[in-house]
Amino acid sequence: MTTQYKDKTPVQRLLVPSYVLAAGKILTKISPFLASRFAAKLFLTPFRYKLPEREKKMDRESKQKKLILPHYQREIVVYQYGNSSKKILLAHGWSGRGTQLAVMAEELVKAGYSIVSFDAPAHGKAAGKTSMMPHFIEAIEILEKKYGPFEAVIGHSLGGMASLKAVSDGLTVKKLVIIGTANSVTRITKEFAYNMKMNEKVAGKMKSYFDHKFGVDMDTLSGAVSAEGVKTPTLVVHDEDDVDVRINSAYEIHEKLENSEILTTKGLGHRRILGNQDVINKIIKFLSV
Repeated sequence: MTTQYKDKTPVQRLLVPSYVLAAGKILTKISPFLASRFAAKLFLTPFRYKLPEREKKMDRESKQKKLILPHYQREIVVYQYGNSSKKILLAHGWSGRGTQLAVMAEELVKAGYSIVSFDAPAHGKAAGKTSMMPHFIEAIEILEKKYGPFEAVIGHSLGGMASLKAVSDGLTVKKLVIIGTANSVTRITKEFAYNMKMNEKVAGKMKSYFDHKFGVDMDTLSGAVSAEGVKTPTLVVHDEDDVDVRINSAYEIHEKLENSEILTTKGLGHRRILGNQDVINKIIKFLSV
């Protein structure tokens, strides 16, 4: 499978077996309600995958510790990498892990920072089978209390949304960087349903189910909603060819932020952007100003 094909294919299509897509399509025709519950289960279940070569050094050399989130009583795995007192928190995206931003972490350590990152519940080495954005938010807040203060938080995708919400709720950091971050939870569910060969009716029922399950309108966690409460200097990074999170999300979030810059790239997609040297250099420059 070529890199170009991967960049142009949403991660759900890459990782979900074809028989699961077929089952979702059949359920949509039979019962949108049953299809929505099937989709919700898929949506809440991150994919685990073999540790890539580029992440092995950080995994091998970092200090790792298991931690229980007090509210949700879910396990996370904490990574500490580097020895500087200037700490940066890295928040991975859906189906990622604490070493997902390893290439960036290496450069940040060289630039004089140390890294704290984590495997969210049901991600990487953390126990569990399902996870959701509120778990990411609590993880970020707890890590700030235990390992902070942080010079900055850098969040990718869902980790970016969770970081925006945590800062909006009062997390204190000097700088915030969000990469490939989505805006609307409703839009996320619609795009997920589309990628799973389901329809908008199923997406609507799935969103309602999440609202009830977590006791909150999930759209209040959307990127642009959180951005309205963020005064921290923020760098919004996004690739024009990102097929997992469309570029318009970056502009919508940027518009709502009080103090932000936007950096757009082309041809890097949703994942390769994390290891691009030009992007990393610009992030380090943003942090140092």
